[in-house]
Amino acid sequence: MTQATSIAAERQQQVKTALADVRALLAGAALGRGVLDQVTRRLEQLAAATHLFPREDFPPPAPGGDAGASTRYRLNPEDSDEDLALYLNSINPGKTTVPHNHTTWAVIVAIAGDELNRVYRRTDDGSDPSRASLEQAREVVVRPGQSIAFLPDDIHSIHVTGQEPTLHFHLYGRPLETLSDRIGVNLETGEIINYNKNHLRDSQVARA
Repeated sequence: MTQATSIAAERQQQVKTALADVRALLAGAALGRGVLDQVTRRLEQLAAATHLFPREDFPPPAPGGDAGASTRYRLNPEDSDEDLALYLNSINPGKTTVPHNHTTWAVIVAIAGDELNRVYRRTDDGSDPSRASLEQAREVVVRPGQSIAFLPDDIHSIHVTGQEPTLHFHLYGRPLETLSDRIGVNLETGEIINYNKNHLRDSQVARA
């Protein structure tokens, strides 16, 4: 067995074990920030095994491409559309998104690189499905040792800063590709758009 094959096999097992632990944490528990804190701690343990997630196995988009280009690798493609989805995102500096929600819970944990998250609160009553009013509540730079978690209706935007691409886990209650009701908000106009239709790119399938 080559070293690369050995690392891939260990990675696959560690990913499966971590996701089994997350399912156990969620089983029978009311979804809230407390349980997401526990999920975050478990994912941070996986991220600490940096040798299992080398950049050569999960490279960012090629140099010379679009600033802020990104590649999202699905680490558990064998699981169903109704199950957890773990991705490893590699994003070049310069990437930004409009404020958006997920419609499921989310946990972001860094292996390498900085990602500024701006977290917003809605100030309108939600009665107009085509428009929203947001104000920024806080900023969090996700980097090794600093993670963030979101409930389904939380709204955030990302801004990749620093000089190196990110290598970040994004764990969701369901696969991103199935979340057809996500919204994005234009901060200047307040217009609400369907986030998946307008911004979601395909994931690459990567056997963990």
